[in-house]
Amino acid sequence: MTETGTDTAPGFDPIAFLETAVQHPSHEDVEPMRTLLCETLEANGVDARVDDAGNVLATRGPTGENAETHVVLNTHIDTVSPHVSFERDEGAGVVRGRGSCDAKGPLAAMLTAFFAVEPERGRVTLAITPDEEVLSTGAYALASRADSPIRDADAVIVGEPTGLDVCTAAKGRFQGTVRLSGAAAHAAEPETGTNAVAALEPVLAAVGTFDERPDAPPTHPQLGAATLTPTVVEGGEATNQVPADCALTVDRRSVPPETAAEFHAALTDHLRDAVPDDVGVEFAFTDRPTPFLEAWETDPDARIVEVLADAAGGAVRPFTAATEAAYFAETAPTVVFGPGVLADDEGAVAHSAREYVRVDAVEAAATALEETLAAMVGSR
Repeated sequence: MTETGTDTAPGFDPIAFLETAVQHPSHEDVEPMRTLLCETLEANGVDARVDDAGNVLATRGPTGENAETHVVLNTHIDTVSPHVSFERDEGAGVVRGRGSCDAKGPLAAMLTAFFAVEPERGRVTLAITPDEEVLSTGAYALASRADSPIRDADAVIVGEPTGLDVCTAAKGRFQGTVRLSGAAAHAAEPETGTNAVAALEPVLAAVGTFDERPDAPPTHPQLGAATLTPTVVEGGEATNQVPADCALTVDRRSVPPETAAEFHAALTDHLRDAVPDDVGVEFAFTDRPTPFLEAWETDPDARIVEVLADAAGGAVRPFTAATEAAYFAETAPTVVFGPGVLADDEGAVAHSAREYVRVDAVEAAATALEETLAAMVGSR
């Protein structure tokens, strides 16, 4: 039996780490935050490495066939712009600042549990990604490469602000553009051209009826109905000209079992049936180097769900935002869990100028994760 790292140093303080982490901006460059994370791991007796996709990786417990169960702790170190200054509000019991709940609070809780557990019969891997808020190249590398250290995971816990609930499903998110092509003409004689902007009328109607077609995906028991939303329109070059081109960007929030390929084919057919024959129509996904985050779900009866929900005491529910859990759920039971909330009674929290996380929620998440790891992999 082999073990990576040594005994953890006593006294890791998740709140002190969180305060320091929030003061390391990571909305434009994650390197300072990644350095802090690696230094924290090393200071607590755990070897850390950074792979060529920018992921920070560390492992505790027996490796290979000596490990009965392999649990992965994943979250991300990037945040969104602009930076929000750090503040520790003792009276309110919160840490404020960009990234405090999304997702440096979850990271602090995960580190606490990772350092505390002494795996006996299983392995715990910490896999922290660098660009969840943008293209998820780190997570895709972890999920897709044959030599990835997490490809044999038996369970994955993804850290996001869930209010200590255990989330077992989430909608996917696809983005693409409908391009309409006609023929330019003088606006004084519009009948001599083909107006691509005017063709938006049946296209918008078709977008509105897309999920009413007979073969549309059914409403999901946890996630509800899929949505298709027009978001951006571009078209026309001159105010006195029949426009030859028009583009409409759409946002798709999918539910299982719909895949990106199925959505693309279905929308293309639906639009072609709606648009006049003299108007060209094409739908294409927005270019990106990684697959879109598809809808995913984990059986609510999976062991990781039951153990974590019992430890945390929260609800079992779907997550309302797209996450890198979509990649990991293809091969292992995956849940989303952490302190903090996406929004509260006053409005947005994550990705907002008032982002915060409650100190007691970070501590409660750490305790729940430690109990979960002890149950899943054993602990000396």
